Amino acid sequence: MLAPKKLKWRKPHSLNLHGKSKAGNTIAFGEVGLKAVSAERITARQIEAARVAMMRHVRRGAKVWIRIFPDRPVTRKPAETRQGKGKGNIEYYVAIVKPGKIMFEMAGAEEKLMVEALERAAAKLPIRTKIVKRVK
Repeated sequence: MLAPKKLKWRKPHSLNLHGKSKAGNTIAFGEVGLKAVSAERITARQIEAARVAMMRHVRRGAKVWIRIFPDRPVTRKPAETRQGKGKGNIEYYVAIVKPGKIMFEMAGAEEKLMVEALERAAAKLPIRTKIVKRVK
């Protein structure tokens, strides 16, 4: 599971999901990519599930780049706990994804196979996406 080694703040405030992605909105490494159309917080488990789905579909015959990283901790208070007594413990990590962000890229296999693999990865994510190809 992906998680940061070190944090600047242990329990930061949650960020908003407004606006478009400022960086990472063009294909930089691969031939085809999975682009976010809506904004959402994506957990480390969802990123890993999408990666596994892609790799199994191409039978490890393609190179995959993961362009998002879950670096924001999300806290939860235990069940049946009264209000007050401070902020809860860190439960999991999320990546903030805004519209326009390229989340995954692939290269090194047939284009049809890579598009199918990205469609499978998109099914694992709680976000609307589209598949984009590199402009030559």
